[in-house]
Amino acid sequence: MNEKLVYIGLAIFGILGPIAFPDYVMQMAVLWMMVLMATTWDITGGQMGYNSLGNITFFGVGMYVSAAIQVSMFYDLGEFTASYGAIKPVFTEAQYYTGLALGIVVAGIACAGLALLLGFCVFGLRGPYFAIGTLGVAVAAREIAGTIEVIGAGAGIAMPFLPLPIEYRSLFFYVLLFVLAVLAHFVIRWLFKTQFGLAANAIRDDEDKAEAMGIPTLRYKQVGWAIAAFFMGCTGAVFGNMVGYIEPLEVAFPVATFGIFMVAMSLLGGKGTLWGPVLGAILFHVVKEATWTYLLGLQWVVLGLILIVNIVYFQQGIMGWLQTKYPEKFGIIVDQSNIQAKEEA
Repeated sequence: MNEKLVYIGLAIFGILGPIAFPDYVMQMAVLWMMVLMATTWDITGGQMGYNSLGNITFFGVGMYVSAAIQVSMFYDLGEFTASYGAIKPVFTEAQYYTGLALGIVVAGIACAGLALLLGFCVFGLRGPYFAIGTLGVAVAAREIAGTIEVIGAGAGIAMPFLPLPIEYRSLFFYVLLFVLAVLAHFVIRWLFKTQFGLAANAIRDDEDKAEAMGIPTLRYKQVGWAIAAFFMGCTGAVFGNMVGYIEPLEVAFPVATFGIFMVAMSLLGGKGTLWGPVLGAILFHVVKEATWTYLLGLQWVVLGLILIVNIVYFQQGIMGWLQTKYPEKFGIIVDQSNIQAKEEA
């Protein structure tokens, strides 16, 4: 596969997409968010074999942390989130952009720290127990957020308004999500070309043997999850501002939608590969948007069928199937002598 052509094609689409399709800028912004979700989930889910259902936790926590930072820098957060609007806040351009930039950075750092702490607990679990444990973390985070009055509890919190003309609002957040997706991709690409990648795959193949060889498996798992959490926290911060309103059930911690989508996208494209989650996210999002537009009422049926076909017939995902079918196009060298020997035996 010629990666240079792929990068050029994605760069052209990323830069010229909003110009060519001005009516779909918001949908394309969400597309880059989906790419980021799938690629970061694959750090532990694909490369390490730890299938997390709780990465959406960091998405929501990052959203609330950013909101708290953006507001509390200039107003009392409790008054800002009062049910009947105790104050009428007005943010200047300098205040908004300063708060947003700091909120995104702090959200990422806070979520990375949270992942390191949670790792001591959840990484004691393996297989389906790990998946269920991380899902429990996400559900618990959602319920806790719904009880904290200072961040709006179940009523939610309105975000500061972007000081730009309405026609530039979607484009602004599109650029932020595009940059985050690109940054995450190249960080992950670099990461798995280092010793970290070898250790991660050793954990996936046989964690007990990896530990016996002296690999500090817990440390690698925590670091991998922390990197994913950092980008998920930053993404949550941007998405919260893009939506303009945060509440715990459907926006901050959408376990049943984005929480499942990021797993499904990685599986569809081929987990454990660099480009599989990217391909899966693009295909999944395009199908999702098409069914939401033209098959409203049957959209969940279509997405469910895609998952069933994927799991039953393409367990290795699209990229995995392509690598098996055309290994030479991906630089994979197949020893034909061993294959012939097995066939003769």
